[in-house]
Amino acid sequence: MSSIPDSPHGADSGPDDGEAYPDDWGPEPDDWGAYPDDWGAEFLPPIPDAVDLVVEVDAMMAVFAAQRLERVDAMRHDALDAAARLGVALTEVVERGIRLELAAALRVTESAAGDLIAQADALVHRFPAMLDALGAGRTTERHTAIFVRAMAAVEPEFHAVVVPQAVALAEVEAVGAFRRSLTRLIETVRAQTLDARHREALRQRRVHVEQVDEGMAWLSAYLPAVEAHAIHGRLTAMAKAIVADEGESRTLDQVRADVLGDLLIEGETAAVPEAARGIRASVVVTVPALALLSDALPPGAEPASVEGIGPIPHARARELCGGETDWTRVLTHPETGIVLSVGRDRYRPPPELRRLVRWRADRCMAPGCGMPASRCEIDHSIAWQDGGETALWNLCPLCKGHHRVKHHGGWTVRQLDGSGGALEWISPTGRRYVVEPERRVPVFRVSADAVATDAAPF
Repeated sequence: MSSIPDSPHGADSGPDDGEAYPDDWGPEPDDWGAYPDDWGAEFLPPIPDAVDLVVEVDAMMAVFAAQRLERVDAMRHDALDAAARLGVALTEVVERGIRLELAAALRVTESAAGDLIAQADALVHRFPAMLDALGAGRTTERHTAIFVRAMAAVEPEFHAVVVPQAVALAEVEAVGAFRRSLTRLIETVRAQTLDARHREALRQRRVHVEQVDEGMAWLSAYLPAVEAHAIHGRLTAMAKAIVADEGESRTLDQVRADVLGDLLIEGETAAVPEAARGIRASVVVTVPALALLSDALPPGAEPASVEGIGPIPHARARELCGGETDWTRVLTHPETGIVLSVGRDRYRPPPELRRLVRWRADRCMAPGCGMPASRCEIDHSIAWQDGGETALWNLCPLCKGHHRVKHHGGWTVRQLDGSGGALEWISPTGRRYVVEPERRVPVFRVSADAVATDAAPF
């Protein structure tokens, strides 16, 4: 590419040999070095660092993943067309043959090949917008797999509402956050049928034992999510009290399993240390306040949710908000989202403020982390020793690992002013990641009129 700029009069309109160049053309090029050293520097792309190189390869993998899905779908339809021309009527046999050949060619199981075929069919024929996002490197194959699996249960009449929002979320959110956001989006759209679907699922509840090696077995229970998380929460709280004892050598997981066995076999807590007795489950339920006034969820209203679980049936929410002392009820205004039942203030936040901080975030506020807020530590974004206040705008939940990274890993973390709780993480390489809270607490500001009249803010 030439270093000499084009003539302002066109490519062939320059002066004849021997004529002087016009003044507005810049210096006469006696040689290539006559132009400034930085000429054209603004056209040089930034030099990628190590993280950029990884991200570049990841985007390439997404592009290739999209091409593979398109080719898998084309292969399947070619095989089906060929079978139809030959008069093969057993479609099930043909489909099995396609899975077998794909599994053999890719050296994977037939089950994995079947999943790949199903994902290709869904993205190519029903959700091309998500396939386009993958093919352009704007999302990942993991995001698309989560999306296809979640959409399998969504009625076609809801697709027009869910798909565009899901694609937008997949392009900006980490995998864990996307899974939660997608679940919440789908359940909000399908909220009117949640009660009926929950009743049907309740009929399938059961307990199952799976024998494994070394004299061990898995004990699994399919039961309502609220009860499941309450059980796990109580086991964890009791196990932590036991592990805190001096001389205790078992891990938290080991003690949790032992407590489960003691409770189910003996039916009492006499066998555990006194500090672990009397611990009960604690679950945070968030319900739009006006939704409690009707027996059915109003059309378009957001369903009630449980921390760490997500949306729950409206009837179940009304039951949980009926007065049980073991449930923490957080009521929100349906239009502003403002919290109606908790409040805020010293170094260690009071219980009400801790609950509000955890309720707002729902999860650890580190990028991509899915640790429930109830199991996180409360961190001062601006450290207490640096003048940080014990106030909602300066507090957020961080799991123990990310709490250490924030303080000792070279990261800079701050809450964004006026964001309602969003946290900005700046990595040691200078990259910025914004983590949004699950719910927002409105930010009130003094209006211009109030400032002019010295009126108090509301």
